[in-house]
Amino acid sequence: MGKSGSLELKTCEQDCAEQLARFFPQARPVRIPVHVTVSRGGRTSLREAAIVEYGGPEHAIFLSSLPLEFDDRVRIEAAEEGRPAEATVVGVQYREGRKAVAVRFLQGPCDWVVTQP
Repeated sequence: MGKSGSLELKTCEQDCAEQLARFFPQARPVRIPVHVTVSRGGRTSLREAAIVEYGGPEHAIFLSSLPLEFDDRVRIEAAEEGRPAEATVVGVQYREGRKAVAVRFLQGPCDWVVTQP
């Protein structure tokens, strides 16, 4: 893919997360590498690396290819540091084949999101 295609894809990704972030006024732009895990019954778990694009004390927004739906429970762990955080899906935004997911932390404010510069 050429430079313009890469730039176009990145813009689409940002637009998707940005559109969802409008519903979460405390969320601010961040770039936090994370691992997202969702359990699918019994011993089956799905996991992916993602980037939290917007975050706040109670919410995080990231792009995902996992089959996540409203009210699903996920575990998010900062790739570099931070304790794992349990969260529930509170919003999903689809745009041009991409999906942004908003989650709410279940144990209150998540320290590794709040302390990011």
